Amino acid sequence: MGYEQAWLNYHQVKDQSFRKYLTGVYSLEEDAIICSGIRELTLAMEHMYAVTLPCDKGAAESGIHLRKNSEADLGQEGYHIYPEGPVFVIEGCTSQGILYGIFQLLRRLQTEVVAEEINDNKLPDNPLRMLNHWDNMDGSIERGYAGHSFFFKDNEVLVNERTLDYARLAASVGINGVVINNVNVKNAATFLITPRYFADLRKIQEIFASYGIKLFLSLNFAAPLELGGLQSADPASDTVKDWWTDKLKEVFQELPGFGGFLVKADSEGRPGPFTYGRTHAEGANMLADIISPYGGIIIWRCFVYNCRQDWRDLETDRARAGYDHFQPLDGAFRDNVILQIKNGPMDFQVREPVSPLFGGMKATNQILEVQIAQEYTGQQKHVCYLLPMFREILNFRTHCEQDKDTVGDLISGRTYGQKHGGMAAVINTGADENWTGHDLAAANWYGFGRLSFDRNLTAEEIAAEWVLLTFGSDPKAMAVVHGILMNSWNVYESYTSPLGIGWMVNPGYHYGPNVDGYEYDRWGTYHRADHRGLGVDRSSKGTGYATQYHEPNASLYETIDTCPEELLLFFHYVEYAHCLSSGKTLIQHIYDTHFEGADVVEATVKGWKGLEGILEPIAYERVLARLENQELHAKEWRDVVCSYFYRKSGIADERNRQIF
Repeated sequence: MGYEQAWLNYHQVKDQSFRKYLTGVYSLEEDAIICSGIRELTLAMEHMYAVTLPCDKGAAESGIHLRKNSEADLGQEGYHIYPEGPVFVIEGCTSQGILYGIFQLLRRLQTEVVAEEINDNKLPDNPLRMLNHWDNMDGSIERGYAGHSFFFKDNEVLVNERTLDYARLAASVGINGVVINNVNVKNAATFLITPRYFADLRKIQEIFASYGIKLFLSLNFAAPLELGGLQSADPASDTVKDWWTDKLKEVFQELPGFGGFLVKADSEGRPGPFTYGRTHAEGANMLADIISPYGGIIIWRCFVYNCRQDWRDLETDRARAGYDHFQPLDGAFRDNVILQIKNGPMDFQVREPVSPLFGGMKATNQILEVQIAQEYTGQQKHVCYLLPMFREILNFRTHCEQDKDTVGDLISGRTYGQKHGGMAAVINTGADENWTGHDLAAANWYGFGRLSFDRNLTAEEIAAEWVLLTFGSDPKAMAVVHGILMNSWNVYESYTSPLGIGWMVNPGYHYGPNVDGYEYDRWGTYHRADHRGLGVDRSSKGTGYATQYHEPNASLYETIDTCPEELLLFFHYVEYAHCLSSGKTLIQHIYDTHFEGADVVEATVKGWKGLEGILEPIAYERVLARLENQELHAKEWRDVVCSYFYRKSGIADERNRQIF
């Protein structure tokens, strides 16, 4: 065991109260998921207690009892774990629930909870808890910052021990669906739905299924042309429908239990229904009707906008695109279609408002899409723990109803009773030994899974849990790493992008300061900075984006005086001399936050160096190298941004710091 096992790096525990249950593990069931759970239990107990745990089929008079109870109020994936005399019970209505109960028990034991005090009863808060891989068939990963793909290499599918370890890690935090290929389906990836790849995909699917995970694939909407040789991919064409019917029948026959497809259409050059004058509902429903008999679902991304539009035109604000395209279609989608909506209206910026599609659609399944691959938040070279952001998003009140109106309520189905919904994350894994390149970036993967399963967990609780499971229980290490994580999102924001303006990164690569660097804005800067101020007017007098929200949010965002300051420049053009609630002018806020953020990173490096000799040397050195790079880069961001706005505004720093 080592750090390559991430949070399943089971440590010896001091509390020995659970030892009395280590006489054996018993179960009346022997399916693949139960067998996976038993293997995890025996592995963990060997490392935590140095005990080889015997296993047997049958009821238990002592020891650990895996109990399937169809009468328990635990749904399809819930669990109840508790002591019952000399027996410790892990109970669920299904084997999947029992598996989640096993992982919960192991978390509790690693955190030194006394066995008699464990009585955890939990149903997952979201039906779907998914990971989206942007892996390409050649082994590269779009927005991949942790090495090459472990699913693909040289246009072949990989299945090995790492596939199993990945499934263990994903299931341990409650993930129940994985899309293994890039949403931009091109070239060889189009052929994943052909016999060439079925045998290897079936192997992956069997491994996933043994941990309660459904396999999904991203689908090329233009496959009838590129794969089938047809002249069209028009979803209204009977010829196209017949082709899809035959193809998807083949897929589900070869991959029984297959989950379905993720589709990106009509965005960034990808073909879609718009090509044929059809709506996205017509495109999605065509596929949904065909796979409905197999129990499959279609997940349809709402990332749709014209990347060639003229951004000077107030009527073509990119932020409006998702709502404008999809809200009028509310209620038009089939029951097995889920709209996958990015958390914000733009593109995974360090700070965005919540997409108004949440609360804007009442009769449509919705899944929240977030990105833990850190495309715009440091690319896993910088530490940026994103769970505080995710918590804010889930708790955002849309005011679509008087109660149960948060994003978390909507995606779970609590508001309007939809059966399909949940959370999806663009994942940050790769073939690097530590999975995520930056060791601390694994907290985002772990945290996403935990939060998608249990919305009541706080970012602080999740961070503390992950630190202990990954690095052990040394008090100094726990305090330092937890502190770094909890400060990191605000710190990254402070030295990069002020007050919700976003972007300011190098086009294409999306890394490194470039204040005018917005790749699609060929007609001017995204942030609209001039000698007087900066920001985008999205009020009713500007692009009108703010009007897409329910009241009182629409009015809140409408004026400079009421707009939350963390989003001020997203919604308004603001003059440099404008006074913020802190008493500082806008320009002074920009100067101060960028200097302060860089200073915090410098202090973070010093704090990490205090852990030398406490943490395992390889992991310690890996993180130190990343933090030292972050320190240099934060200072570069500080200098580039401050210099830019000094030259734009001509206003000097009140604190007389050196700005060129």
